[in-house]
Amino acid sequence: MSGHSKWNNIKRKKEKTDAAKAKIFTKIGKEISVIVKQGGPNPLENSRLKDAIAKAKAANVPNDNIERIIKKAAGESGGSDYEELIYEGYGPCGIAVVVETLTDNRNRTAGDIRHYFDKFGGNLGQSGSVMFMFDRKGVIEIEGEGNDEETVMDAALEAGAEDFNFDGDVFEITTAPAELGAVRDNLEAKGYSFLSAEVQYIPTTTSKIDDPAMQEKMEKLIDALEENDDVQAIWHNWEIEE
Repeated sequence: MSGHSKWNNIKRKKEKTDAAKAKIFTKIGKEISVIVKQGGPNPLENSRLKDAIAKAKAANVPNDNIERIIKKAAGESGGSDYEELIYEGYGPCGIAVVVETLTDNRNRTAGDIRHYFDKFGGNLGQSGSVMFMFDRKGVIEIEGEGNDEETVMDAALEAGAEDFNFDGDVFEITTAPAELGAVRDNLEAKGYSFLSAEVQYIPTTTSKIDDPAMQEKMEKLIDALEENDDVQAIWHNWEIEE
């Protein structure tokens, strides 16, 4: 099967420094904490927590850290109430951008996000302004080295995957969002480990930026969003040339 997702070609590839990894750990921890408070600490009864734990493990968050976050969140009463908000907008040269956030102050977050878009040549849009250019899918990535393509494809399809793609380095398995957990668990039971396993916004069409100055602005917009503590994930349709 030929994967419809071009995510391996368009997602931003950059060296993850220790500081960047620490920020990823912090954001995943925040997500787990919110999910525990909303649905309880038992992943067998809270499917969102089960997915978040799998996401944390794929990002190499230590098991002790995950357990500590869950116990702390389960024992807390009151505290900050976080909202899950999605912002949509256009970056330089009309690049579509979706920003997922967890915030305890929507005015602060909205102001920050709008500032980044304005500063780097884009504009924040209304709800629905770019979402029509994305499909929401579960995406599982498995290291290509040491795995046979046909064997992985057969396992993925038997597990209920919608689509399968291999770019020579990484196997990308696509599922319906609600089926991500079941497909992941099935593959894990067969001995596979994952580079990532999460629900993503996959662009249906991609755009290039030819102007180096505009490319730099787009990179700075992504960097600014990634550095914001309220931002959990950023999705875009910028097709970055190697």
